[in-house]
Amino acid sequence: MRSTLIAIFVGGVVILSISSCATVPTEPLASGELRLLSIHPEKGDIKLNFPFVVNIHFEAEGKPEIRTACFYFSGDGPYCYKVMDVNYGSPGMIKAEIRAKNSGSYALESYVYYIKDGKTQPTNVVNCQIRVIP
Repeated sequence: MRSTLIAIFVGGVVILSISSCATVPTEPLASGELRLLSIHPEKGDIKLNFPFVVNIHFEAEGKPEIRTACFYFSGDGPYCYKVMDVNYGSPGMIKAEIRAKNSGSYALESYVYYIKDGKTQPTNVVNCQIRVIP
């Protein structure tokens, strides 16, 4: 019985670490608004102190100007970086290059600052699980 519970728990942890856990509002976007949909690293292996690229998918009404992307590693942060590239597709994609300062497994959370009606505003937060190797 105990081994069955442990197997179920481990299976749940594996499923959570593989999938993105983003919760996205479903209301229609206002003019100039930006909403993040998901985030994930571009490559699988993330090495300690080496830069890696993350892709942040979004939807937007129009083409709002995107300033910076900010990240938390399981609550440690925020670490904000200038975005490398923005593609206003459907969905759009933001690329940012970031670094992990500690090895281990983390909930990587991100939000973006953008310009709406002449004012800088933060987006919603999206997250995923990552593993940083030494």
